[in-house]
Amino acid sequence: MRSRNVYLLIFILALFGFALWSIVPVSTKLLGPNGLRLGLDLKGGSQLLYEADLSKKDPGVTDAEAMASVIDKIQRRVDLYGVTEPVIQKLGTDRILVQLPGVKNIDEALKLIGQIAELDFREQKIDASSGNTTWVIAKAVGSDGQEKELTGVYFKPNATVVLAPTTNKPEVAFEWNAEGAVLFKQITTRNLNKPLGIFLDNELISAPTVEAVIEAKGVITGSFSLEKARTLAIQLNSGALDLPLTIIDQRDVDATLGADSIRKSILAAGIGIVLLLIFMLVYYRLPGLVACLSLGIYGVFLLAIFNIFSSYITLTLPGIAAAILSLGMAVDANVLIFERIKEELRAGRSPGAAVEAGFNRAWTAIRDSNITTFIACIILFWLGGTFGAYKVRGFALTLSIGVALSMFTAIVITRTFLRFIVSSRLVASPAAYGVLPLRTK
Repeated sequence: MRSRNVYLLIFILALFGFALWSIVPVSTKLLGPNGLRLGLDLKGGSQLLYEADLSKKDPGVTDAEAMASVIDKIQRRVDLYGVTEPVIQKLGTDRILVQLPGVKNIDEALKLIGQIAELDFREQKIDASSGNTTWVIAKAVGSDGQEKELTGVYFKPNATVVLAPTTNKPEVAFEWNAEGAVLFKQITTRNLNKPLGIFLDNELISAPTVEAVIEAKGVITGSFSLEKARTLAIQLNSGALDLPLTIIDQRDVDATLGADSIRKSILAAGIGIVLLLIFMLVYYRLPGLVACLSLGIYGVFLLAIFNIFSSYITLTLPGIAAAILSLGMAVDANVLIFERIKEELRAGRSPGAAVEAGFNRAWTAIRDSNITTFIACIILFWLGGTFGAYKVRGFALTLSIGVALSMFTAIVITRTFLRFIVSSRLVASPAAYGVLPLRTK
């Protein structure tokens, strides 16, 4: 056996050992919370689809910049809320898809994400024409000498939920930056012993009476539940959204659906793999055994890729289907190779020469078929991103990874194992390669 093939065999075994080691830490929970990254359809949770009103954006920024800012602030809200492995992506020009695995309270998710969260402070004024009391946004002179409205843009991103010392009810404690403190001092000075309204998205949430001049810090009181106070604090810390969002689709995904899908997928894959192994062993014999070993290595490599790159690859039900399909394509490549080897053996070639000729003759067919599959994956991935079909994108990505890996296992791993067998002359009979002797009358 050539030294190059020896080095290649050592490399394959070392790579297999590394791949096996990478999946062992999560083997007990391979499809669980500490294992592979599961998509919404397998883990369950909430899915929201928003449409942004780009007509309300700042004229000084582009549509893409406005959408990127909104997505960034949604991401910060979701991260502060504590959702693990969320999916937040732009669809088309003005839509945003939000997937929150594990979040069951979709109403809280709607409030957390979709609310613009524009907070402002208002003082009461008497309308001269009607004599009625109305709320107007409080203004004061800033450090630059310009009159400014007191809004949430002057908050420091450190709002927290606290409990009122007398009532034990949740409140949101906030802190102004330097400019906000200048404005707030003037406004509380002239509104001593008067109510100061706190409005969130033009809705009055609290109107406490100003009892002292306040500069840097304050609290927002109201009829808050602990969860609502927490949501408000998150919104204030992440900043107000730059665009109004309209919910156009919302749905809950039951986690039991994901568990059932995983169970059925594993069962289907197990049945298919067993039938494949039986067929390869019975029909191709020794090469079939080598193919079974290669497919086992292929499976370990695929799981290792999913686990190592779990930050970038989310496993969904279509992804599992794509992985099973790529396994079938790996078998298909082996079938092409083994049939070519059998033809060479029937022509009278030695096992070594038949193996080399079989791989060389089958390579063009394997290459062309996989190239067309890659092209189809690229098209599916592009269409999935264009039309918001994230499951199609996941299928295309997983299939492309599986096909590339199947080419590696068929052309490199299977070939190296067969070269080792024929060079060692352990098995030389054509019957061991599935070539039966011709019957004579």
